Amino acid sequence: MKIVGDSEHFHQPYDQDDNYESRADVKREIAIYQEYGKKLVALSKSQVQKLDLDETLFDNILKAKTIKINTEAYRRHIQYIGKLMRYVDLEELEVALKNVLNQNSNESAKTNVADKTRDQLIAEGDSAVQDLVEQHPEFDRQKLRQLVRQTKKELSKNADIAASKTAKELSKYLRNEIKD
Repeated sequence: MKIVGDSEHFHQPYDQDDNYESRADVKREIAIYQEYGKKLVALSKSQVQKLDLDETLFDNILKAKTIKINTEAYRRHIQYIGKLMRYVDLEELEVALKNVLNQNSNESAKTNVADKTRDQLIAEGDSAVQDLVEQHPEFDRQKLRQLVRQTKKELSKNADIAASKTAKELSKYLRNEIKD
């Protein structure tokens, strides 16, 4: 007969199992996967494509974008994405996410430089084109001068640079040609 106060009677499952995880630990881990899933859903389609994810996970991330946020369906779908995320190496994903997000900040910086250069070219004309071509020989002087002239002509008719088609074309040309 065993005594009720015997310590063997009150053994918990984690007393003998070194790999035991509490339910709270499991829930925290699931929440982490779901948070990563939410981060992936918040990215644009092109950003998600750059991450090189599993096809099922990729398709479900795109599907989540079509579901109305703050609905039960969205919550369940995020849970499902979290379940799929359990098979993804989070450290590798974190590095890929940083690269994708940093690439976007590099693109926006490049756009800012291109827009400033465009404004300078429009304001100063041929002398600025000459200086730019001397600094960056990869530019086509004739094309630059032509775009600057067309942009000035458009701006004389309409003062809004955001509406100018050739101003956008000039910015795009500068953005594509500017090397890091």
